[in-house]
Amino acid sequence: MDWGLKNRLARMIKPSDGRSVMLACDHGYFMGPTRKLEVPRRTFEPLVPYADVLSVTRGVLRTSVDPSWDIPILLRVSGGTSVLQNDLSDEGLTVGMKDALRLNASAVSISIFVGTAHERQTLLNLAKLVDEGEDRGMPVMAITAVGKELEKRDARYLALACRIAAEIGAHVVKTYYCEGFSKVVEGCPVPLVVAGGPKLNTEADAFQLAYDALQAGAIGVDMGRNIWQNDHSVAMIKGIRAIVHEGATVKEASDVFDQSKGASIPA
Repeated sequence: MDWGLKNRLARMIKPSDGRSVMLACDHGYFMGPTRKLEVPRRTFEPLVPYADVLSVTRGVLRTSVDPSWDIPILLRVSGGTSVLQNDLSDEGLTVGMKDALRLNASAVSISIFVGTAHERQTLLNLAKLVDEGEDRGMPVMAITAVGKELEKRDARYLALACRIAAEIGAHVVKTYYCEGFSKVVEGCPVPLVVAGGPKLNTEADAFQLAYDALQAGAIGVDMGRNIWQNDHSVAMIKGIRAIVHEGATVKEASDVFDQSKGASIPA
């Protein structure tokens, strides 16, 4: 692994503990103006100081991220479908490596859809991107997307999808948490980060997901809606950060959330 690629990874995954809090704000590329992400900068600007990585598209990066912010960028480079389609798996590459470098991205991300009609296409997209990334020192994150087929989120399926992504050459894999997640981690020779997924019922549910994933071997989270759709989003990311970087329990993260939430209420 070349120095430049190692350096970019070290910006995203803290060398001090090997963990990362990634803030996923790239939903608009297929969901449009998602609730509480209608005006991207207004949503994520107060959260950036507590994130290790900001995940966005190039359009949002250019229009909504201040170039002076000291935040590594995980650039979404796949797309081509929207929520209006029944099959979200028909994706292609939407950003060239030249533009990713011009934008000074720390890594690029791409979805793969294992077990769908477009499996081969998305896996070859990943292979092409890895080739270009290795040539230019750019890490690639593979995202084991399942589209609308949520029933696929079991250990057997996710272990297969994550291993395939690693075999093709992904440097990091983003996947879902599931029962038996340690088996998914065991079978994947590159670091795994866990997606927050759809909005959960309570803050404690999101904290539990992050805690369980790290206990099972994940190196961090790439969480979006469970942070910025919360009415106290800064308090929420502080709680997640306490779990990832401070080894906090769910109870301790909930205390951080409650204290931060209270501090934000005017006297």
